[in-house]
Amino acid sequence: PSCNTRRMVETAAHLTDHVFPRLPVHQWVLSVPKRLRYFMQRDGAVLNMVMRIFLRVIAQSLSANCPGAAVVDKAAQHIGAVAFIHRFGSSLNGHVHFHVCVVDGVFEEVPGIIFHPASAIDATAVAQVQTDLRRRILRAFVGRGLLESLEAKEMLAYKHSGFSVDAGVCIEAHDRAALERLLRYCARPPFAMERLRKEGAEL
Repeated sequence: PSCNTRRMVETAAHLTDHVFPRLPVHQWVLSVPKRLRYFMQRDGAVLNMVMRIFLRVIAQSLSANCPGAAVVDKAAQHIGAVAFIHRFGSSLNGHVHFHVCVVDGVFEEVPGIIFHPASAIDATAVAQVQTDLRRRILRAFVGRGLLESLEAKEMLAYKHSGFSVDAGVCIEAHDRAALERLLRYCARPPFAMERLRKEGAEL
């Protein structure tokens, strides 16, 4: 655990000091239904597929919410993001999900780099991201033969789908201390020593 804690601290410090520019950063978090987590926990290719879909949908949302990028060729637009895969919940239960720290805008590749800030990532934009992810991820699972088309259709109709997207944490450009705290949280080990307790002869 102490090695994991040291790695967490070093990772957050490196990303803060050498990777993230002094621009606003949003944390995006994605959880998916338990039925899909089963495949993601057991197959790295499926896990990576879902993460790629998540990053693409975030990129499309940022592009749509950047007025300055409206006339920029899509091929020249890029996002800045670092993704963390968490495999456990707070009780060490199996719960694979994603935390992605994303610079709040898009970069245009010209000779040189131009940054176009996002105007606002509000509740409507986040809800649209969740809707798009739900549809695309289920379609990808059907394409891999992991779900039947009828099963995916039923899951699309659920009122409580099990898909959850949160983007409520935003770090201002000047607040490097808050950014480092966020990155520590994202890079944290699966459990902390102070949360372990003995029950009889067992932990």
